Formats: sequence, C-alpha cells, structure tokens
Amino acid sequence: MSRLEDIAPEAMSAAQKQVFDQLVAGRGRILAPYRVWIHSHEAASRMESLGTYLNKRSTLSRREVEIAILVIARHWDSPYVIHAHIREGMDAGLSRAAVDAILAGGDPALADPHEKAVHAFAAEIVAGSKLTDTRFAALTKALGRDSQAELLVLLGYYTSVALAMKVHDMPVPAG
Repeated sequence: MSRLEDIAPEAMSAAQKQVFDQLVAGRGRILAPYRVWIHSHEAASRMESLGTYLNKRSTLSRREVEIAILVIARHWDSPYVIHAHIREGMDAGLSRAAVDAILAGGDPALADPHEKAVHAFAAEIVAGSKLTDTRFAALTKALGRDSQAELLVLLGYYTSVALAMKVHDMPVPAG
C-alpha cells in the first residue's frame, strides 16, 4: 500500500498547480517522484529542472546515466526505481547481463572506458569508500571534471528519487 498522498489538481495551491501543469506539459504526465515532491512546489520545480538537465543535457551519455541510476537504486534497495531503470538501461543499450551484474553489485564488464569509470566511481561512492588520492586522480582523468561533477549530482538526485519511492512504499507497476 502506497503512503503517497496525491493532491487532486483542483485542490492544489496556485503554485502547486503551476508546477503540475509544467510537469504534465513537459512529460505528458506527472512522474511518481513528483507526486511526492509536489507537496513542496518549490522543491518539485527545482527537482524538475535538475532532473531534466541530468537526463537530457549533461555530459553523461544515456547509458552512463542509467548505469549510475542502477547503482543508486540498488544501494537504496528501491524496487520501484530498479524496476523502471532495468527497462531504461536496456533501452539505452545495456545488455541484460550488464544490468544484472550492476544490480548484483558486481562488475558489468563494460567495454567503454568512460562507462567503466562511471560505474567504478558510483559503486565506490555508494560503498562508502574514501577514494585514495591515486584512485580519485585515475577516475577524474577517465571522467573529466565536468562529468565527475555531474555524476555526483546525478547520484544525489537519484538518491532523492529512490528514497521518495522507498519511503512512500510505491508499488512496482505491473508489467
């Protein structure tokens, strides 16, 4: 049973309705985490701006974004996000074996050096590791400072998504 308390559009404040309309206009519907965040219209609006940037315009490829999301979803044991991003990851070109390896906490045997660095950086961060200076330098060299910065923000953003879905006990959609 979901703990989510939806707000009917007609019961929303003017500010909430403005954000709701913005979300629906841009995406055709209000995505699940925004159903949580709309209770704070300012947070929902800012998360939408950040999420759109990270998913559509960052230096990270779609595959790299999905690799990081799967690492975070696994870390927070968020079934809703895991379910959604298995499909998204495979749509982005990840093999089922790579997706399964990420979700098992293993090595997805990625061939691309940038993708490998994204996975390694995300996995080490969620493992609670303090990167040595040598490891930090190697990952920074592989990623570049811009991608590294965006990856850190992406991990934080999807931590918020995963926690919103987990705390609100969002059921995994059928199918």
